[in-house]
Amino acid sequence: MALFHYAYHVTSLAETRDFYTRVLGCKEGRHTETWVDFDFYGHQLSLHLGTPSPTNNTGKVGDHLVPMPHFGLILAYEDWRNIADRLEGAGVTFDLAPSVRFAGEAGEQWTLFFKDPSGNAIELKGFKDLTQVYAS
Repeated sequence: MALFHYAYHVTSLAETRDFYTRVLGCKEGRHTETWVDFDFYGHQLSLHLGTPSPTNNTGKVGDHLVPMPHFGLILAYEDWRNIADRLEGAGVTFDLAPSVRFAGEAGEQWTLFFKDPSGNAIELKGFKDLTQVYAS
């Protein structure tokens, strides 16, 4: 098993800490005055003060234009549903509200898109059958 590491810019460490711990349920790791690490469901995010990359809804998936660039997680459906409920309960604004995509087809998945307080786009996907992640 390999762990994923992703580093990107945020505009405020205080807002970032609040969002990633309280809203997303991540555990904070190491930090300095200019960056903070989080355990993002078993993967390492290193969030550094700076100017975030711009995002635009240019990624066409099915009938939707989704934010590009973005990153995210692939989860078992039950875990995805729990995080989706947590985000809804926290009043997070969705770029794409929780919904099913490719219903009844290979790769059927539930998805949602949102942005962190610095505008970084995140997608969460849920699969009832994780063997379908790469199905075509």
